[in-house]
Amino acid sequence: MNTTPISNRLHIGIFGNRNSGKSTLINALTNQDLAIVSPYPGTTADPVSKAMELSPIGPVVITDTAGYDDEGELGELRTKKTYRQIDKTDIAVLVIDGESGFTENDVKFLDIVKERKIPVIGVVNKYDLNPEADGTAFEERKTDFVKVSAVNKEGIDELKNLIIKKSAAVKKEVSIVEGLIEAGETAVLVVPIDKSAPKGRLILPQQQTIRAILDKGAIALTAREKELTVALSALKNKPRIVITDSQAFKEVSALTPPDIPLTSFSILFARHKGELLPLIRGIDKLSSLKKDDKILICEGCTHHRTCDDIGTVKIPKLLEKVLGFKPHLEFSSGTEFPENPEEFSLIIHCGGCMLNGAEMKSRIRRAEENETAITNYGMFIAYANGILERALEAVPEAREIYKKQ
Repeated sequence: MNTTPISNRLHIGIFGNRNSGKSTLINALTNQDLAIVSPYPGTTADPVSKAMELSPIGPVVITDTAGYDDEGELGELRTKKTYRQIDKTDIAVLVIDGESGFTENDVKFLDIVKERKIPVIGVVNKYDLNPEADGTAFEERKTDFVKVSAVNKEGIDELKNLIIKKSAAVKKEVSIVEGLIEAGETAVLVVPIDKSAPKGRLILPQQQTIRAILDKGAIALTAREKELTVALSALKNKPRIVITDSQAFKEVSALTPPDIPLTSFSILFARHKGELLPLIRGIDKLSSLKKDDKILICEGCTHHRTCDDIGTVKIPKLLEKVLGFKPHLEFSSGTEFPENPEEFSLIIHCGGCMLNGAEMKSRIRRAEENETAITNYGMFIAYANGILERALEAVPEAREIYKKQ
């Protein structure tokens, strides 16, 4: 409960062919026997992650992956998982075997990560077995590299220093409340406690928003929608902003005076984790949807469904009301996201609190590349209740984008 969430950590992915020494390298980096090491190719079947602190970066996740040269039907599935891991990666570490040298698979991988502008570090491993091994292939491709003997833990400090250097190039996520509140001001957070609320605690977006407000030196006042009027009247000065759970948008909008900015956790996370423009633009698709169009409702986590679940119950009901007909819906959750989402006319995504920024941006990019409209829970619910303009007005960047639409 007191650790930094995985989604807020810098994600470092270790990639390469089978038996290039990836697992040995990750054990040396973490100083633990995290990954199983074997001389047999294909020992690592699934991505294996370790959360740790890397000074002076702070909290990171280091992930070992299966070799992308795996063979056979099972090997193909492993390779797909490895390439899917790129979507979550902030810094890629490409490990080549110092004895075997650079391969076509390595070239393909480098092309992909560089096209996506992911910082990459080359590792020439096993140089203890081949002192003549060099990084010419990396130099030719203008890729920083280091020679390492993972088994002897030589070159590990140099690798860590390169990771630290590359971390400065990783685009930092916008603070959840950036530009919304200043020190000494008050934000009122509306947190419904219904059947879907976890017992005894707040959900992650609510926790993180409270922390972001406190980091600003501001005050977070939290209430249920039923007590919102009491909370507002108890304040000597009006709050700077009201932030609500999306599913209470309609009720909270009616209770919040029009001169107080109002938005939702989901909309703030759209800015924090992804990109506002495509998500705002995705709302326009609702006006042209037809009965045979497929809509994907997508969540970045898995949780116990209840009878009034937002993704499988509330949003489908609102969609039917907005569209005037029962839409063709499909659902996905957790790591599931269509590789080729062109079969869907619209994707309505959750706020993405359990996804890191790299993965959320990757999902948006994939939808755009396939000309599939994408928006998120908060924006859709605000639109369905006729308050989208008000909900976006509270967020500076969203306000400017919406005006240009």
